Amino acid sequence: MAHITSRKHPAARALPSRLSQTTAALALMAAPVAVLAQQADKAETLPAVKVKAAVQNDYKADKSSSPKFTQPLVDTPQTITVIKKEILLQQGATTLTEALQNTPGITFQMGENGNTQTGDSIFMRGFDTQQSIFVDGIRDIGTISRDVFNLEQIEVVKGPAGADIGRGSPTGYVNLSTKLPTLDSFANSSVTVGSGDKKRLTVDVNETLPTLGDGAAVRLNLMKEDSGKARRDWVKNDRWAFAPSLALGLNSPTRAYLYYLHVEQDNRPDGGISTFGRSGYITNVDAPPVSERNYYGSLDDFNRVKADMFTARFEHDLKPGVTLRNVSRFGRTEQNYVLTGVNSVFINGQQPEAGASSSDPSTWKVGRTRQGKDQENQILTNQTNLSAEFATGAIKHSLTSGIEFMHEKQTNVILAADYSSFGQTPCRSSATSQALCGSLYNPNPNDTFAPVLPNGQRTSGATTTAAVYAFDTLKLSDSFHLTGGLRFEKYKTTSDNVVEGPTAGTLAPQSLSKAGNLVTWKAGGLWKPASNGSVYLAYATAQKPPGSDSFALNASATNINSPNLDPAEAKSIELGTKWELLDNRLALTAALFKSEVKNDVVDTDAITGAPFQAGDKTVKGLELGAAGMLTSAWQINTGIAFLDTEINTTTRANAATQQGSSLAWSPKVSFTSWTTYKLPLGVTVGAGARYQRSVVRNSNNNISTNLPSIPSYWVFDAMASYEVTKNVSLQLNIYNLADKDYIQSMNNGGSRYVLGAPRQATLTANIKF
Repeated sequence: MAHITSRKHPAARALPSRLSQTTAALALMAAPVAVLAQQADKAETLPAVKVKAAVQNDYKADKSSSPKFTQPLVDTPQTITVIKKEILLQQGATTLTEALQNTPGITFQMGENGNTQTGDSIFMRGFDTQQSIFVDGIRDIGTISRDVFNLEQIEVVKGPAGADIGRGSPTGYVNLSTKLPTLDSFANSSVTVGSGDKKRLTVDVNETLPTLGDGAAVRLNLMKEDSGKARRDWVKNDRWAFAPSLALGLNSPTRAYLYYLHVEQDNRPDGGISTFGRSGYITNVDAPPVSERNYYGSLDDFNRVKADMFTARFEHDLKPGVTLRNVSRFGRTEQNYVLTGVNSVFINGQQPEAGASSSDPSTWKVGRTRQGKDQENQILTNQTNLSAEFATGAIKHSLTSGIEFMHEKQTNVILAADYSSFGQTPCRSSATSQALCGSLYNPNPNDTFAPVLPNGQRTSGATTTAAVYAFDTLKLSDSFHLTGGLRFEKYKTTSDNVVEGPTAGTLAPQSLSKAGNLVTWKAGGLWKPASNGSVYLAYATAQKPPGSDSFALNASATNINSPNLDPAEAKSIELGTKWELLDNRLALTAALFKSEVKNDVVDTDAITGAPFQAGDKTVKGLELGAAGMLTSAWQINTGIAFLDTEINTTTRANAATQQGSSLAWSPKVSFTSWTTYKLPLGVTVGAGARYQRSVVRNSNNNISTNLPSIPSYWVFDAMASYEVTKNVSLQLNIYNLADKDYIQSMNNGGSRYVLGAPRQATLTANIKF
């Protein structure tokens, strides 16, 4: 389409001949109209026509980026929360963990007693979701912290989703949607400084490339951050990344996207703060909590990450309503770290709960364990999807189907602390104790620490899958829809390890494998009482075979990763409603759900000793949400989740300690909200609130040591921005206004925790070129 431009003053040069001819023709056509206008009554004038530009809706999303969801979100029978990049920019969120604070029902865990997590350790509706993170519909494996600089939006899909993704968490997954080129030309940059010596720069540039065709464009996203951590001495986060992408054929029947992501991190990790002395800590010693600034690690601790991901996506519209897509990806993530974890407290060589006491806290010690990881993850995949709109008689279909091939591999060189060459006295006199002593209240990062070295053991596992799937939405009428989805997946997991031999100090090879078929499905019925709303009932399943998370099968018959065991199974039913109000600017959602997981625990028969899978884990709840615009100036994103979890272990030997208990890391109530209001003169103000009710760290009913649960907390944030010019704005964010002292995450044993962000501030300059 030709564009009409105007000038305040006529151009000095002559117009091109074709444009001159067009102008003359328009003048001749307008002459009769001019004559009629002069004869008309001058008192009769037409009212002025005012054109009002549509206000951008920064919070409400209409569709998922996945082609497996054929309908708008309002007509999709499942709870899906979409967090758009505009919210992340307003909040100053930089990591996936920070971004996921915008949806309720998600908590974060620090790791097992012997392993401190260094990445996005996500629990959603009671189950570990760390290995169910996807980028553009493809699994993203690795235990790293992900940055959001190259994300268009984050989609949190809740409930069993085996038909969508194959093996995975029984309560959902997280999909990260990448920024890709468009036919707009822009250049945006943000520069941030703040508390904790934070320094961050991001750049987002998009340009069309006419030399490669009308639909060609290129985009480049850059990120560099060099920051500390507020009130955490010695901790640092140093990372940089770049993400170039090329698009061809935009707005044409055939489109191609080629994009790459490279990330490097060189951090000093945080092994946590001792929970000793905090309110709720169970001990017979009266002691104050340790300082939140205490760093128990070594200055030689490190966490180095290098990640590369290349994706090629091709789309072709075979005809109107029929699109064929093919995606290929190769990804590799390398992580190498050494950190120091915090464990039990010792007084005169004994733990306080054992009756130890002392009147001189300066002599109290804390055990510190050296941990390490040398891990590489690789993924190679090809996915083909066909989407089609058609009708069979009076029934309209929205069909999407496809095939997926995927090979995932993980190699782990086992690292262990070499205590044999370390001369410091252990925390207690036991010859088997390997906890390095450090001062509880005055730790020294310059202490001599035991080196962490390869011990000769390793694990090398791979999972190869081939899957076929199909989803269909049948519109029986404008008011009644039926949806269904089915996935058949064939998988094989192999594990070639070097493990400790039958005698101490020896090594032995170990090869294990597990193969099988997974069939998962979902179905739903949806009624539209009005064009802007829906009521639905849906059912879905999921399966998770042994070795799904770590690709490391285990020879122990009672280990959940034993190849002799069946996949864990999940099923869920959900009754919900979705509405778009205020001229479709505001989305409201409500869902009642119940999920049940079986075969998730292993026990042995008291008589025969044979292993068996038993125990049910149930999650019931209600989730409410709202996202969008209340007025043209007022936007809101909010949600609240109520969870009721229970373990049924009547067939297990430890039923007395777990029967009827709640799932760990599952708060009964969690709430999140963020809102902004645009004032005159280019000023925008915003505020946020988060609440989490007390959450237990362990499903044992008889926890009597350390900190049994994370206490409840409220956190409030605020933001204000000012448009200095049309191209420059300044944004001030203040986090944790009340300076609430709270625990963000904790380990299963309750000995260490991650401090929730204290009161701090950042100042950002957002620049448009």
